[in-house]
Formats: sequence, structure tokens, C-alpha cells
Amino acid sequence: MIYLDHAATSWPKPPEVTQAMIDFLERAGGNPGRSGHRLSIEAGRIVYAAREAVAELFNVFDPLRIIFTLNATHAINLVLHGLLHSGDHVVTTSMEHNAVMRPLRALEAAGVQLTVVPCASDGTLDLGQIERAITSSTRLVIVNHASNVCGMLQPIEEVTTIARHHGARVLIDAAQTAGVIPIDLQATPLDFLAFTGHKGLYGPPGTGGLIINDQVDTHLLEPVVRGGTGSRSEFEKQPNDLPDKYESGTPNGVGLAGLGAGVRWVQARGIDAIRAHEQELAQLLNEGLRAIAGVNVHGPVEVDRSTGVVSFTVAGKRVSEVGGRLDEEFGVLCRVGLHCAPAAHRTLGTFPEGTVRFAPGVLTTREEIQTAVHAVEVIAR
Repeated sequence: MIYLDHAATSWPKPPEVTQAMIDFLERAGGNPGRSGHRLSIEAGRIVYAAREAVAELFNVFDPLRIIFTLNATHAINLVLHGLLHSGDHVVTTSMEHNAVMRPLRALEAAGVQLTVVPCASDGTLDLGQIERAITSSTRLVIVNHASNVCGMLQPIEEVTTIARHHGARVLIDAAQTAGVIPIDLQATPLDFLAFTGHKGLYGPPGTGGLIINDQVDTHLLEPVVRGGTGSRSEFEKQPNDLPDKYESGTPNGVGLAGLGAGVRWVQARGIDAIRAHEQELAQLLNEGLRAIAGVNVHGPVEVDRSTGVVSFTVAGKRVSEVGGRLDEEFGVLCRVGLHCAPAAHRTLGTFPEGTVRFAPGVLTTREEIQTAVHAVEVIAR
């Protein structure tokens, strides 16, 4: 079996992740931050260690500005629904995932003004169009760091500079790049970064987070969920302390134990080494697939402009047929269709059918990529 669906979720998880979750359940199954007994204290220590690991990965000075969430979608919604009000203006791009587009469309219906900047047919973002779209009422610019459809990387440093020059906040959707592309939040002082734990960080599903820049006044960001935090329990008003203001309810302690282990595993391997490996695999995929008659690769040609994700279609074949045959005949597991990003597929010219998406990971080998390319060659005949 060849697993090429890491853009959906990474698999298999490192043994260290599994063991950390087992250890949490067996040794520290208490409620983090809620009780004073040893199991609760140990659970709280493990959760805070995960917070510290994430802070170190992204070069964040204050770990308390790491807000743990269920996933990147949850983190994005915390910002969109906590920051924006009727009359505010938002700028985004045509390459966004529905994690961005659906809440934005709901907010648009409630009076938020929305501008979607069109990208080129390979996913390239024109920075000039971003700047021209910003108005005096623009409160937020939101851009994905990399497309989940074709892997196209966007210039988040330049986007941040432009937005800040005009007084707008910046939210980056790093679901596809956390643990895959180096991100230094001191070098790129964006306002908000949303990440998920179950992809490039090799943690379990149900983990993710929102990173809030230390220059952001959190009084401007209302919590979307309110409730028990284990702190300031004498008050019925939501506390303003971080991360409690945005983390109501019992946290996913066992999941965060796994996330912390996943982050440490990624750090031990080195993100630069991970990036180099996935670029090599993407190069093999691009060269191999583009050489097959009838195969059209959608997205950037240059691997330094993308993650390891490669999307393609086969002339005369439905993507569901290609994906089914890859699985059943060749043991190649991938994702087909619209990838929860119809706007991106409209941009790439692949709507409404979608594409076949290959997304290798850290443990994917050159031989597996060569086997997958050969399988596509057979199917395309």
C-alpha cells in the first residue's frame, strides 16, 4: 500500500505519537487545569509542554498565545467570528479552502464586505491586486500559505507587509504548511496563524491551534465559545487571561499529548530536511506525470513554489475512476474531487470535476513515487 493522502491527514503516525497518547491515558488521565490532584497536575503539565513545543516550532516567545483548537477550521472561525462585524471589509483570494470561504460567505450575508482577489490559473497570487483591494475599511486579509489542491505557496511575508502598511490585520491559514515549510513568526510578524495538528505535525485528528501575535490586543478578538476554564471560577464573566479566554471546556488532553510528541518528532527530523525531501518527491511526480500522454498537471511547475502536493487529470477519465483504479489495482491511496476547495478548482479550471491529488509525506520513498507514476501511466493508456 502506498499512502499519498498526507494533505488530508498524515499516516502512519510516528510510534512516539501513539505512545505519548497511551501514556497520557494510563498515567495522566486527569482533567488538565481543573483539579489539584496529581493526575490533573500531570495532565496540565503535558498540555503545557505541547504548547511550548508549538511555540518553539514557530518561534513564538509566549506559549500562552498558542490557543489550542479542534483543527485549523476551528482556529479560522475563532478569528473570523471573533473579529469581524457588519460593515467591516475582508480581502481573501480565489485559492482558499471552504474553511475560509464558508464562514466568510455567512459573514457576508450578515453585512461584512468581502473581496475575493482572483489568482492566476496555476494559483499564483498577484500582490498588486491584494494591495488594490484593500480599502480604509479593510479589517482583515486572509490568505492560505499553501493550496491544499495544487500546493501553490503564497508570499505571506509580502502579504503581511502590504496589509500592515494599510492598517489591516493578517490571518494565515497554515493547515498545509505547519511542519512542512519553515515558519518564523518573529521574522514574519503576522497577526494570526491557524494550524492543524493532524497533517504536517503528525499529531492525531482533533488537534490544532491559533497563534496570536503578541502585538495583537486580544480585547479586539471576542471568544466564540464561552464556558468553564478552570480559572477565575468565582466570576460568571469569561476571563481575559490567555489562553483561557478562547479555550472553554475540557481540553483534548490525550490529543494534545500526541500533538506535542508529533511536533517534537518533526523538530528532531528538521523542517529543512522535511522540505528538501518533499521537494524531491514533488519533482519526481511533476516530471513523471507531465511526461505521460493525456495527463494534465494543474498548478506550479517549479517545486520551490509549492509543497509536495501535485494535482492532475487524465484525458477521457473521470477522476473518481482514476482514484478507484489506483486504490484497487495498484494500492495507491490518494484523494480525488474538489478537496473542499471549489473556489480553487474554479481558478485552476478543474471545476466541477476536480482533480486527482497526490500528496506525499516525510516517510514516502522515491520508489513509491515511481510506482504511483507508473500506475497513472497504465491507467492513462
